[in-house]
Amino acid sequence: MKVDPVCRMQVDEKTAAGNSEYKGETYYFCSPGCKRSFDKEPEKYVRGAQPHGGEHARHH
Repeated sequence: MKVDPVCRMQVDEKTAAGNSEYKGETYYFCSPGCKRSFDKEPEKYVRGAQPHGGEHARHH
């Protein structure tokens, strides 16, 4: 299991809604909305993790 860097939910990399590579790391997402948020501002999510529900609540 991986952790969605946007909403901090656990995500199974086999069934993730999407993934992105950033600085040699692969990140997995629970939804297309979380992936879009990450792709728009990856440094925001790599640097400081959002508390669960922060971005997630706005995208679902």
